[in-house]
Amino acid sequence: MNDDRLAGEATDEAPEAATPVAAEEGDGPGTPPGPEPDEPAEPSASGGTDASGDIGDSGGMEDSGPAAETPGTPEAPETPGTAPRSAVAEALAAAVRAVESGERPAASFFNEPKPAARPARPARPAPAPRAAAAPPARAAVIPPSAELTEVLAAGGAPEQLAGQVAATLGEHAAEALREDPWRLLAVPGVRPEQADGFARALLGAECGPGDERRARALVGWLLERAALAGHTVLESSALRAELARRSVPDADEALQSAVAEGSVLVFREGPEPEETEETAEADGSGEPVRLLLGLDRYAMAEESLADGLARLANAAGRDEDLAGWEDAAAGAPSPSAAELIRAVAAAGLVTHSGGEAARAEPAALIAAAEGLGLRACAAAHTEDGRRRLAGLGVTDAVTVAGLLSGQEGPGRDEDGALALDVLAVLDAPQLDVETAALLVESLADGTRLVLSGDPGVLWSAGPGRVFADVVASRTCPAVVSRTPDPGPVGELVSGIAIGELQQVDAPGKEVVIVPVRDPGEAVHRTVQLVADSVPRAIGVPAERTQVITPGHGGPAGTRALNAALKERLNPGPGRFGGFDPGDRVAYVPAPGRMVPGTVVSADAEGLRLDCGGTPVVVPPARVAEEVRHGWAVTAHQAAGTRWEAAVVVLPGDAAATLTRSWVYTAFSRGERHLSVVHGVDQALARAVAEVPATERDTRLRPLLEAQLRPAG
Repeated sequence: MNDDRLAGEATDEAPEAATPVAAEEGDGPGTPPGPEPDEPAEPSASGGTDASGDIGDSGGMEDSGPAAETPGTPEAPETPGTAPRSAVAEALAAAVRAVESGERPAASFFNEPKPAARPARPARPAPAPRAAAAPPARAAVIPPSAELTEVLAAGGAPEQLAGQVAATLGEHAAEALREDPWRLLAVPGVRPEQADGFARALLGAECGPGDERRARALVGWLLERAALAGHTVLESSALRAELARRSVPDADEALQSAVAEGSVLVFREGPEPEETEETAEADGSGEPVRLLLGLDRYAMAEESLADGLARLANAAGRDEDLAGWEDAAAGAPSPSAAELIRAVAAAGLVTHSGGEAARAEPAALIAAAEGLGLRACAAAHTEDGRRRLAGLGVTDAVTVAGLLSGQEGPGRDEDGALALDVLAVLDAPQLDVETAALLVESLADGTRLVLSGDPGVLWSAGPGRVFADVVASRTCPAVVSRTPDPGPVGELVSGIAIGELQQVDAPGKEVVIVPVRDPGEAVHRTVQLVADSVPRAIGVPAERTQVITPGHGGPAGTRALNAALKERLNPGPGRFGGFDPGDRVAYVPAPGRMVPGTVVSADAEGLRLDCGGTPVVVPPARVAEEVRHGWAVTAHQAAGTRWEAAVVVLPGDAAATLTRSWVYTAFSRGERHLSVVHGVDQALARAVAEVPATERDTRLRPLLEAQLRPAG
């Protein structure tokens, strides 16, 4: 890296250390980008907090999936009237303890001859009319009733919570809380100790840590927290340990109660019962059997996604002229583009890995498919990604959200499927399991699907790791681009992708390190870079420079940085709910989607934004939830978007949260220039070399391996 100062930079600092700068983690990987409370970041869906830093190189792919396993089989929940719930609880509790301790083989308890049937694929949505781009529809706001306000007051809960409670529990929220006070735990932001206090106030002496309602609520809360961290399932042992830590006297009974109600599903991963018995008899040991529990919504989404991907991969009856595909490949602009075109000609499901420069290859594929008379489309994660595709010649590129809503793209056919023959999804690592399931279910048999992305970036904000699991399953052709990202920034991030943080030659100050001693100095240097140094030395104005930091809270988090940058770049009283015309903002219409914008004005209808030329009106009740200042964002928010220049802030308190994927994501956001405000000493190099993405517990890989043969 270049340690030269930018023109105008102060020089009263110690010389830069020889080691490369260290990257930090920012907003929790699984935490939806956008306004968040001041809490430690949760482990992210992309592996670690948003400050984790792992960068994928344009010519390689990181296999971060777990070891291949036999798919788990859903255990059928006990239906009312077939057996007492206590008997079911005792039986499965014994299974859990004995199997995990190794005392008995799994076959002693699980004797189904076949895996339980997967749920049938839901019907495709009805054809959606095409419409001009518009803000996404928002859920109707349910006003809190006087009765709900009374119940909350009786339990000692703040009145301001009433709106969230009504939105979460519905119009009968007051009645639901009287019957089960721990249902308050389903409201975002409410913690177990707060729900316990609320229940004590309402129930008095009847309230106890062993209350079945409390245990059931805790199971759901723990699984929801796991989903925020990116997991679709958790091991039963981990759940039992957490329940015991929260004073639940019988964790097994609590788990079985949740399973019997059907909101939590149980899966077994490992050899089938017969295989376990044979292995144990042969060598006295057997492969471990994992018992996994997950919320039904994510379990069903993962099952549906696996079925849909297998359906596309197995689709037969290709009618296209393969000679035409070969001619298109022969005329491709690069060898990697030719390889991708040939792979898509022969298969219904293909993965494609590469960095920013490799995006030209799916663009070449779309052009080739259109040249063959096929209905082809490329979809990106963000509006900026769509614009970058347009710059590569894909003039009708769309966003995934716009394609699914019907506001962008070709619309749907008479059967409700997207009217497409070829779909290339770029930024595929940003697909969470529910969005991916909906997208795949919207494709007709015979549609060719390409999942393309940079394997080094942070994973999705929502649960799952779809792209990594599909690649790791090795059940479809995988094309790895050989097109490297150019320039010093490209060289730097390519090294990070393989765990090397190296110095790069940057004669044009493309990469600059600014050492700092404390968070206060980090904020000061960041403002100086954005407002003065980068515009003067690099020629990139402040409005096209993005600051990226590990988290929202702390002395150098997004809140502190945005306050300092606003004071310097657009001072004002914040007369529109804290915002002024000209403020840069991060608009978050849905979890995992951050749209950069600028405040235009405000009126009775709400805060008016300009989001890349698209006018957006955010209703007053939604502003606090969906809009925050956007001069500084986290790496998760920045994923899928690039700016001319990026300033990455690494305060000392972020050292423990850094990962390679976070560093890779943050460092690769600048097209022309990267400044690193470096205060983590050796932690950056250690993170890049030793801390890859945090694992997520998912089931997609083994589900795919059970349905598809390994690709040749």
